[in-house]
Amino acid sequence: MKRLLFFGVLIIITSCATEKPNFSPLSTSFYSETKGSDSDRGAKKSIEINVKENVNASEISNLISTFPQFKNTALNNEITALKYSLQNYLYAIDANNLQGKNRSAKDFEKSYKKIQKLRQNLNKDDDEVLNRYLVRLKTNVSAIEDSIKGN
Repeated sequence: MKRLLFFGVLIIITSCATEKPNFSPLSTSFYSETKGSDSDRGAKKSIEINVKENVNASEISNLISTFPQFKNTALNNEITALKYSLQNYLYAIDANNLQGKNRSAKDFEKSYKKIQKLRQNLNKDDDEVLNRYLVRLKTNVSAIEDSIKGN
């Protein structure tokens, strides 16, 4: 009984004292080679948005990390491609890489359209879950695009 009490107290103390892990695809130690390059400084357009402090980017990161798995392998593969394109999208924005942002946005759109076609084979519950994730992703990407265009 003493041992059980000791381990219970130990777990409580260590869970309160340790820093929670950061599962965001944009870690604080991320630095891009293109950040601050001469070609970006001379470009006509630049991305003036701080990804690490942007609510929409945080929401996208959260959705990427919590995306559910489905029974359909082809759908899961396309979801993986969608998540990579979103990660690249956020990285490109953080690095002020306009070409990379545009390329990854196109990749996102392609994956999004393929997932829409694959949704037809899902049962009603899975389709609703997937639809909620896709709508939230699309909304947040649109909000980021609007804030970039507004700068």
